[in-house]
Amino acid sequence: QVQLVESGGGLVQAGGSLRLSCAASGRTSSTYAMGWFRQAPGKEREFVAVITRSGGSTYYADSVKGRFTISRDNAKNMGYLLMNSLKPEDTAVYYCAARLGVRAAIDETEYDYWGQGTQVTVSS
Repeated sequence: QVQLVESGGGLVQAGGSLRLSCAASGRTSSTYAMGWFRQAPGKEREFVAVITRSGGSTYYADSVKGRFTISRDNAKNMGYLLMNSLKPEDTAVYYCAARLGVRAAIDETEYDYWGQGTQVTVSS
């Protein structure tokens, strides 16, 4: 079992930055890939970024590439999503997810554990 708790969301103006955190407990964090997803009002949940177990590889959705940075600290059982140059279209509930195993996936159905989400609102 892995329990995930997101924090760091809030209201920010367009062009601003936020750093989301994901605190993990349960299994050793080095045993799972960690992903971030988001769901905007009236839309389906979508992939944002993923980082492998070791932190050696990352992958981003085209919509956030160059603006968002995913990272993790396995010693602290923490994951992070640094969001720069935020746009109103980034407004959504952001979820942290864990996928057991080696492969980092962009399909949400491949993830085993989810946090409750944290709201990010970007004003224009």
